[in-house]
Amino acid sequence: MKLRFHGNLNVLMPGIRALLQELQITEDEDGLPVFVEESTGELEVGLEQGKAYIRYGQRHQFFRGLGLLVQHGCSGEAFQIREKQQFDTIGPMFDLSRNAVLTLGGFKLLLNKMALMGLNTVMLYLEDTYEISGEPYFGYMRGRYSQAELKEIDDYADQFGIEAFPSIQTLAHLEEFLKWEPVKHYKDTKGALLVGGEKTDQLVEKMIEAASAPFRSRKIHIGMDEAEELGRGKYLDQNGYVSRFEIMTTHLEKVLDIARGRGLKPMMWSDMFLKLASTGGDEYYDEHTQIPEEMARRIPKDVDMVYWDYVHTEREEYENLIAKHRPLGCNLVFAGAVWVFNTFGVNYGLSLNASDIALQVCKKEGIREVYATMWGDDGMESNPFIALLGLQLYAEHAYSEEKPTWDRLAERVKFCTGIEADAFLQLKYLDETPGAEPDNRKQSNPSKFLLYQDVLLGLFDKQIEGLEMSAHYAQVEQGIRSRRVKDAKLDYLFDVPEKLCGVLKLKSEIGIALKRAYDVKDLATLRRIATDELPVIAEAVKELRAVHRTQWLSMYKPFGWEVIDIRYGGVVNRLDTASLRLLDYVEGRIDQIEELEQERLLYSTVNRFNNKGAGWCSYYYRMASPNVFFHVLNPF
Repeated sequence: MKLRFHGNLNVLMPGIRALLQELQITEDEDGLPVFVEESTGELEVGLEQGKAYIRYGQRHQFFRGLGLLVQHGCSGEAFQIREKQQFDTIGPMFDLSRNAVLTLGGFKLLLNKMALMGLNTVMLYLEDTYEISGEPYFGYMRGRYSQAELKEIDDYADQFGIEAFPSIQTLAHLEEFLKWEPVKHYKDTKGALLVGGEKTDQLVEKMIEAASAPFRSRKIHIGMDEAEELGRGKYLDQNGYVSRFEIMTTHLEKVLDIARGRGLKPMMWSDMFLKLASTGGDEYYDEHTQIPEEMARRIPKDVDMVYWDYVHTEREEYENLIAKHRPLGCNLVFAGAVWVFNTFGVNYGLSLNASDIALQVCKKEGIREVYATMWGDDGMESNPFIALLGLQLYAEHAYSEEKPTWDRLAERVKFCTGIEADAFLQLKYLDETPGAEPDNRKQSNPSKFLLYQDVLLGLFDKQIEGLEMSAHYAQVEQGIRSRRVKDAKLDYLFDVPEKLCGVLKLKSEIGIALKRAYDVKDLATLRRIATDELPVIAEAVKELRAVHRTQWLSMYKPFGWEVIDIRYGGVVNRLDTASLRLLDYVEGRIDQIEELEQERLLYSTVNRFNNKGAGWCSYYYRMASPNVFFHVLNPF
């Protein structure tokens, strides 16, 4: 398609040129004339009598409009689209701290997709993955961004009218920095800062300065979530008991003073205040929680509160929780999620339903700022690119008063990403398996624990006993393969899910078969498993690792891949040991296999037998073994 732009394009041309290749269009004197002009706020795109127009209120809207023009104008038929943006600010939060740090190229590709969607902000979650002068252990060997890299991301985002800004931690969630012995003077507990001291105050000041300096935006997210351990380590030894609320509010005021002095507009996660107000002191979603007047009075009002909610699927639940935030007296921001947490896939069943309801309620409640978080808990085997269908839902909600139709969402995501919506949806079946609740509402993650669990120990075998996991993964493998389009730029994203299904159709139930054969002394079956089946599984794991490595290095910095490499190595090595142990038993060199003598127990009480799904495990090291991976004499 050829276009010829008319109008004041000086501020738009850098972004237009960045998207030319993405859209496969060229500027040409003989191209379709496109008249570009600013409007009062609504986005208008159309084609009539051989001429096109884009009228936009804000710069980011132009790039959505450009995408809509190319999407609908290729046929040459007349059309008119008029949209009104429903949120002032909407975009993703990319987790850049849980093992996987996007390369500049990977980040820019995501920004291209965001520009076509019409999103206007991106939050960079940076625990310790940014450099701080004078703090060499901060982000050491973690792929931290330099100041120049963050500035390049900001510059690239700005050409589309996308506001980039940092989300850091100024209180807890700093385990990866505080683990280093040379910085122990900053540590209260394993992950929380020792607040109240001059050294920590100086560190926080350096954090805020380093994180905010590369960005045009004056926004900064200061974190402060999930700080349950606050004041219970060295702080307690030095100061005696002080309530967590007292410690938090005192520290918060210091952090805000630093932010105010730099002209920054801070926001923070709201959970600790609701937890501290709850009956048990640790429940974020407690329906009985009421913010006490004294608490509300002491909380500064010039910090935005970010209400995060990733799980609810009923309007009333969001309405009630929003109402519980109102007494805080702060501007309220909402953060939903596209569930790439702790899985190889995307929990689209939960993500799409929860986000759809949440965004409808946010419109009704007048919440003007919304984010889609994509956490990378426990190593980030997944990635934000396979979450683009979920992000597209946020974008379509942003430009529609009503709930966007599935057809509209599907058409838009195909245009913006080159991938069919139904292909994205196949990824939910990595975890939405037999035994899962409808739409995987209980966040089962068998794609991860069935890969990493040991075949001799079978920690999850009782959990999945009687479920046809092997047949399920064979079906999903075929479902993914049949929907792939080899010439699509992002088709490679399906290499890992397809190969993973190839592993799990073989491995998911092998431990059950192995234990069954051992219990009845079926030596022929045990030999076959040892010599035929386990080596085939090992080769499938190696193939999975190879495509995963290629994918990782195409979008992430190399730091962090060693963790996934080690995990794959553990799977392969344990399969080898299992083969050895089985043959030793079958051939009479040992009298028993102690691991298989053990009774199989349920991994947890959260399982399909009480309608809690097929199972969930948050940590690799608990999936791989019940034994000690590490021992911490002093966790604080």
